[in-house]
Amino acid sequence: MAKDLADGFENDLVHERPGYENGILKMESQKRNDASNALTTLYYSGDSQLLVRSSLPSLVYTSKSASKSTSMSAQQRKDEFDLVCAMAGVELAPERIERVANWNLATVDWDEVLRLAEYHGVLPLVARNLVEHGHGLPPDSERRLRAAYEANLQRSLWFAAELTRIAKHFEQKKLRIIPYKGPVLAQAAYGDLGLRSFSDLDFLISPADFERAKQALVEIGYRPTADLRLAVERLWLRHGNERSFDSSAGKNLVELQWALLPRFYGIDLNVEDLLKRTGREVVGGCEVACLSPEDSLLVLCLHAAKHLWTRLIWFCDIAETLRTQTIDYSVVIARAHELGISRMLGISLWMVKHVLGAEIPRAAEEMMAGDSAVAVTGSEFAARLARGASYDFESTEYFRLILKLRERRSDRWRYLWRLALTPSVGDIAAVRLPGAFFPFYRIVRIGRLMRRML
Repeated sequence: MAKDLADGFENDLVHERPGYENGILKMESQKRNDASNALTTLYYSGDSQLLVRSSLPSLVYTSKSASKSTSMSAQQRKDEFDLVCAMAGVELAPERIERVANWNLATVDWDEVLRLAEYHGVLPLVARNLVEHGHGLPPDSERRLRAAYEANLQRSLWFAAELTRIAKHFEQKKLRIIPYKGPVLAQAAYGDLGLRSFSDLDFLISPADFERAKQALVEIGYRPTADLRLAVERLWLRHGNERSFDSSAGKNLVELQWALLPRFYGIDLNVEDLLKRTGREVVGGCEVACLSPEDSLLVLCLHAAKHLWTRLIWFCDIAETLRTQTIDYSVVIARAHELGISRMLGISLWMVKHVLGAEIPRAAEEMMAGDSAVAVTGSEFAARLARGASYDFESTEYFRLILKLRERRSDRWRYLWRLALTPSVGDIAAVRLPGAFFPFYRIVRIGRLMRRML
């Protein structure tokens, strides 16, 4: 039953988590036969329109390294995790720098540190900070850290150049878009494209503009990852939230999102409202739209909550946004209350404070104090994070935890109702209906659920 309920859940961790294969831990620049992993292409560099060929390397962690981590003692794993947490920041506080300077790096399991840093998406930060502040760093480990940083920088520069190319094309077509996360967040919050890792470009668009936006991407070499009938695509526009696009450079490189979450989550954050409140950010010499600081903070907290705070990169995104942006917290709190995600916001900020040691505003402290579930639930998720717990995002446990994160009873009921009745990809694939009969997909969904339960 849980699998059927989750058929419509988009798994963007596919784009963000490292891959595992048989063999030993390795880090290399490589050309892969599978286009889904190849990112070697021409791109425009800055305003000069200079064509540059970029072969984008990647870090590959294999199952041998992963299995080795399972044999470590709890204390060893905690030590390596604590070191990664201490290094996960752009501007480290003096006490964190002193702590790392005094760390006995000779006892560190570097395979595990690299594995954790890659898994949590903070390898560029860990690499930069360890090279700068670590005393007695083994030469081989320093070489691997420098190579990791350089590999990420090459990828980031490619994506930044591709972002500007797409943004300029959309501007010519008079299409409103908001690029978010990725290069825009790296530039705005981190101040350095090389300090944040990302593997695709996300664009928020109005649902009414999807068809034109899709055609605009086709004109510059992109194509939808999945080939959907027009009627099915229109159905997905009502119940889903995004479509991914491939190019000759690889698969799933661009996502057009007309909603931040699929409909079944019951969190109706209107993209049209976000489009009305955009700011501007310069990326690669090109000025592009960006989320307002208040919307950016809410979106980042919502994204971390959706994935149950399983990766440190999402904590860093929030912490760096708090550090660098001028935010009206009364607006953030009011919007969170209106959407029914105050608890998600509170737990996200609690985790940033207690896991990374980042400062959070007084208004947020007061908001968290008003909901006793924030500290209790935050402690539970922080403990799971530290011991490397994972979740099946298609399981009953996942849906139960998401339900627990909604503070209002009405929101919990709406979530359950939509979860049960919203047609999913699996429902559409199971029965092919003509467009006029699409409303019957709800009956198909109920029937499939009942068959699973019997």
